[in-house]
Amino acid sequence: MKDNKQLRPFGMRDKLAYAAGDLGCNMSFALKGTVQTFWLVYMMMETGLLSLLLLLVQIWDAVNDPLIGSMIDRDTRKYKMGKFKTYIFVGACGLLVGGAAVFLPFPNANVVVKAVLFVLGYIVWDAFYTIANVPYGSMLSLVTADNAERAQLSTWRSIGSMIGNILPMTILPMLIWQKVEYDGTTSFLNKIFIPEGFTKEQFLVNPETKLPYEIGDKILSPETGKQVEILLGDRVFWAALIMGIIGFLCFIFMIKNITVRVDETTVKTNEGGEKTNIFSAFGKFMKNRPAVGCTLAAMGMFLGMNAASTANTIMFATYFNMASLSGVVQMIGFLPMFLFMPFIKKIVVRYGKKEASVFGTVVSLVGGVFMLIFPMVNNVKLSLVLFLLGLVIYGIGMGVYTCVSWAMMGDAIDYNEWKYGTREEGTVYALHSFFRKLAQGVGPSVVLLIMGVLGYQSNLGTIGQSLQTSHNMCWLVAGLYLFSAVMQFIGLAVIYNLDKKTVEQMNAELIERHAASAD
Repeated sequence: MKDNKQLRPFGMRDKLAYAAGDLGCNMSFALKGTVQTFWLVYMMMETGLLSLLLLLVQIWDAVNDPLIGSMIDRDTRKYKMGKFKTYIFVGACGLLVGGAAVFLPFPNANVVVKAVLFVLGYIVWDAFYTIANVPYGSMLSLVTADNAERAQLSTWRSIGSMIGNILPMTILPMLIWQKVEYDGTTSFLNKIFIPEGFTKEQFLVNPETKLPYEIGDKILSPETGKQVEILLGDRVFWAALIMGIIGFLCFIFMIKNITVRVDETTVKTNEGGEKTNIFSAFGKFMKNRPAVGCTLAAMGMFLGMNAASTANTIMFATYFNMASLSGVVQMIGFLPMFLFMPFIKKIVVRYGKKEASVFGTVVSLVGGVFMLIFPMVNNVKLSLVLFLLGLVIYGIGMGVYTCVSWAMMGDAIDYNEWKYGTREEGTVYALHSFFRKLAQGVGPSVVLLIMGVLGYQSNLGTIGQSLQTSHNMCWLVAGLYLFSAVMQFIGLAVIYNLDKKTVEQMNAELIERHAASAD
């Protein structure tokens, strides 16, 4: 701890500031689920090509994290705001426009131009996100050394994260999706993509009545008979720009209001100050069971929340016919996570972080199994109710782990010092991000390929997909949520080995070492 009696005591100001930081991160991160939808539905990129490009940029994203983490570890320069806050500020400035860079709306460009726009826009966006996010995550260990206070910071980070995810997830679909009605002219045809094999004349006649549309009628898809919904690509770009501004303001609030109480000079990859050996750090990370277990659980969580997002959006657009409300339905499913927040400190003190999280993963498994029921129901409204119920159960199970996940990673960083004598905050957290982002990149990439196998055809948009394809999306979404719950259970119940008793022993021994070192 810093030897400075004038430092402000840890309190609500720190917790609000740290929550604001993840709110700022997620104003940008929440757009990741929209990236695939934008390039698949609006830019009409073929599923195989989009899958390949997404995989390439996400692999670079994953490699980029430990590189920046080790760069921060090696940086010994003195900054007016402090090292971590300075890096966060630089990343926040870039994210002002970085998020919008990947949503440049040029649907009529040729495939090569589209590919270049996608790759360059994503790399710019991701670079600034990493610069802000890696030091932000590592700051949890620097704001306080107290285990209970770290758990509180983790909880408030989860609050910021969920607000940052839920707001865009709920509001964005309402802004960028639009149901089409007949306005008495043929101008609406300029707004919709006419799939291959269909003619404009087909969209002027109601496929149910076989009569011309009248003013105010819903325009129905000739393939499925459901109302046509279109993605407004220009609005996606402007929405991303506005979210970048909101995120920047959140970062500034955090920088001005959070206090670093642990000496930043202790945050380095090894005690001797040599350059970071990535291979050595990677080897130590893989021996760090808590870090590996927590990382696998996080990968599972992101597979459920992010990898399924594109298939989920297509499912709502083609099967449930409510793409604009897809975010509201998902928000209802994840609201139960908030139930645990007022009680998380008592739960952790009484049961321990691992014990409580493992119980939650069992509940998530039940929710994942329950989701397998809704695709079997022929009634669309009833299947939506069943899907929502399964999502709520899944969300209840995720509640505890979501609140303490970052505190568990803080314990994993302490475990690294306990076992190997070096803290390595930046590198351990960056390697955690490496695997987490592999899940975020490889997961959606594989899902896009599976969507193609299950019948989704990019050249048909959402309007021309068959009823069988839309039904296949339901099975895909249900399977992804169940798979994610299984990964979380294995990571937390089988691999993560820091139960309540072990954490207490580890913290006591570390305190003794630090006291002896100070003497």
